[in-house]
Formats: sequence, structure tokens, C-alpha cells
Amino acid sequence: MEAINWFQTVVTKHYVDFQGRARRAEYWWYTLVYIVIYVILAIIQNILGTGAILTGILSLALLLPSLGVSFRRMHDIDRSAWWLLLAFIPLIGAIILIYWFAQPGTAGSNQFGSDPKAGAAA
Repeated sequence: MEAINWFQTVVTKHYVDFQGRARRAEYWWYTLVYIVIYVILAIIQNILGTGAILTGILSLALLLPSLGVSFRRMHDIDRSAWWLLLAFIPLIGAIILIYWFAQPGTAGSNQFGSDPKAGAAA
């Protein structure tokens, strides 16, 4: 149920939040739930023969939360969100981003805000 809680946090509380920092758990649990929902909808639309309508609607509906959590994850490792443009470099860009997303966040405050782990522990 932890995964659903993180997903709900991103979609409801931080829907268009591009400021601040996101913990690894927030990013990865959100991504896992997104992928699971996407795969389920892909199977359903394949069975129904509806083309890519269901996954397209999901992707469009979750575009802003996905960008927001990615921005905030980059901020947590003290990098500008402009680094997300690496995703446009085939394969190499995705590998670099996955590596960075898996790194622990900056301990304490950085230029993008206070440590989200410190706030959760208090």
C-alpha cells in the first residue's frame, strides 16, 4: 500500500508542483504504479482493439505529475531540471537519468529547498 500512498501524494498534493525536492521513494513508487497502470491499460486496449486510446489518455492525464516529480527528484540531487533534456539522447540519456534518479538526495538543505527526509523524520 505504500506505493499507492506515494502515487496519490504525487497526483493529488503535488500535481503541478515543480518546486522543492522529491525523495527517491516518492519518485520510484510513483513510477512503479504508473507503469503497472499503463501495462494493465495496454492489455485491456489490446483485448478490446481500441488502439492506443487508453494509454494515451493515461499519459496525457499524468504528464504534469510525472514532470513535476522528475523535476523535484533532480532538485533533490542538487541538479537543475534542465538535465532532464538528456532523455532526448537515445539510450545514453536514459541510462544517465536512471543512474541519477537512483542516487541518494543531498543531505540537508540545498539550493532547491530543505531535505525532504529531515521533514519526514520530524
